[in-house]
Amino acid sequence: MRADGRPRLRPSPPPLDVDLHLIMAVGTAVWAVVLIVSGVLALLGHTTGPAGITSAAGIAIGLYGMRWARRNRATATE
Repeated sequence: MRADGRPRLRPSPPPLDVDLHLIMAVGTAVWAVVLIVSGVLALLGHTTGPAGITSAAGIAIGLYGMRWARRNRATATE
């Protein structure tokens, strides 16, 4: 207990060191699979407009995220 009556908190653990570029690449690959599946479904006559647009946006954001992760990894190791 602190002097003011509040409980003493433990310090936060250090953050995990993860490869964000790899995580973004996996997510982008998943969106690419969704885009392919929605394209095949569209060819078969099913309406998949929102799924195709959403997956294309996911790919674009993932590619930007991979670029961001690579750039920030380079600055963090300097």
